[in-house]
Amino acid sequence: MSEKQTTLSKEITLNGKGLHTGAVVKLTLKPTNADFGYKFKRTDIEGEPLIPALAENVSLTERGTVIEKEGVSVSTTEHCLSALRGMNVDNCLVEIDGPEVPIFDGSAKFFVEAIKKAGIKELDKDRKYFVIKKKMVYEDKKNGIKIIALPYDQLSIDSHISFNTSTVLANQFASIESLDEYENEISGCRTFVFLHELEPLLKNNLIKGGDLDNAIIIIDKEISQEELDRLADLFDQPHTEVQSIGILNNLELNFPNEMARHKLLDLVGDLALAGLPIKGKIIATKPGHKSNVEFAKLIRKEIKKRASRIEVPEYDPNKEPVLDINDIRKMLPHRPPFLLVDKIIEIGENHIIGIKNITMNEPFFVGHFPEEPVMPGVLQIEAMAQCGGILVLNNVDEPEKYSTYFLKIDNVRMRKKVIPGDTLIFKLEFISEIRRGVANMRGVAFVGDTIVSEGEFMAQVIKNK
Repeated sequence: MSEKQTTLSKEITLNGKGLHTGAVVKLTLKPTNADFGYKFKRTDIEGEPLIPALAENVSLTERGTVIEKEGVSVSTTEHCLSALRGMNVDNCLVEIDGPEVPIFDGSAKFFVEAIKKAGIKELDKDRKYFVIKKKMVYEDKKNGIKIIALPYDQLSIDSHISFNTSTVLANQFASIESLDEYENEISGCRTFVFLHELEPLLKNNLIKGGDLDNAIIIIDKEISQEELDRLADLFDQPHTEVQSIGILNNLELNFPNEMARHKLLDLVGDLALAGLPIKGKIIATKPGHKSNVEFAKLIRKEIKKRASRIEVPEYDPNKEPVLDINDIRKMLPHRPPFLLVDKIIEIGENHIIGIKNITMNEPFFVGHFPEEPVMPGVLQIEAMAQCGGILVLNNVDEPEKYSTYFLKIDNVRMRKKVIPGDTLIFKLEFISEIRRGVANMRGVAFVGDTIVSEGEFMAQVIKNK
């Protein structure tokens, strides 16, 4: 059964300040229609365009992920996007009356709580996934960064971080097997910063909204209490002390590996910029916003490449068919040697996928190039047409009382020979709705990942006498 896309049940508003700008903003999460995705809108700028949260719209990745369109930007989007994706919300409009998403406590917890309070509802459209079909890699050898994606049946993530210069935070590892673990294991994990980074960040006009409540401060070198007090005064923060584990004593860690878990949180948010939920195993070593976004861009390129070509249907011979040969015989009037579909492995309102196994025992090989057996192209088209007939009949009540007759075949191409031992995979889709009993379909036949024939079909549904 297909999963449905989701959105929020109602809109919900949060108020907070940005980490880097210090600006206090109002952020509203709003429900939308299917296929909307994630988009941001600056309500403080008149006529401001919607900014799709996609990797190609990322303008900066230093200390956060900034998206921009037509010169208007929204900063620090990663925690909000992480919460939406982590809670399996597919479509949401994020309205914000300032330049930066609130930091809150440095985690995604407040966004998750808001999403739960608003509620999640299903939409009447199937969820689309980007499925990792083969190994994908992004690597920055100079900085020891590597992100690998492997085929897997859901989103699973491993995150490994290491800081060779730190005696406090050397190596940490975090993982989730699925997004079902996101809320409890990841969403509450806060961002972190090394103490030596704070003063340069402030001098670079960043972290104006930073305080001791929205980041884990890691002390990675010996520091006197006097120097610590000086930095506290510089940031207008209360004086504090260093814990033995190497962090300031203003807070307790939620997990011993909270920093690695936060990197995983960021990765979920940045990969949301791919534009589709992902099915795959992600293994990330020393991930950061720049590498995360670069990997999301690789996925965006693959999505566009797949959209520009006909996608090869997946065929697992171990799975039970939707219709076996006996079911097909009940729907089609054809009989051997002219029944050319062995089974149907997938069928929906608008598409069908069927299988024909080619053996040397096919009767047409006796006379069709017997010294070099080749399946006649017209029979490939006939087999596709039979699949199309099942698709049409699946859309009428009491299909056994109807037959489909093909009126026209256009744009037929025979691309490659089909020989004994091949398995033909047929995919047919409606080009338009069935009107007055007439259906228009496009069909493609594959052997493996190669197209061997294709065509467009017009068929009429007629009630049997």
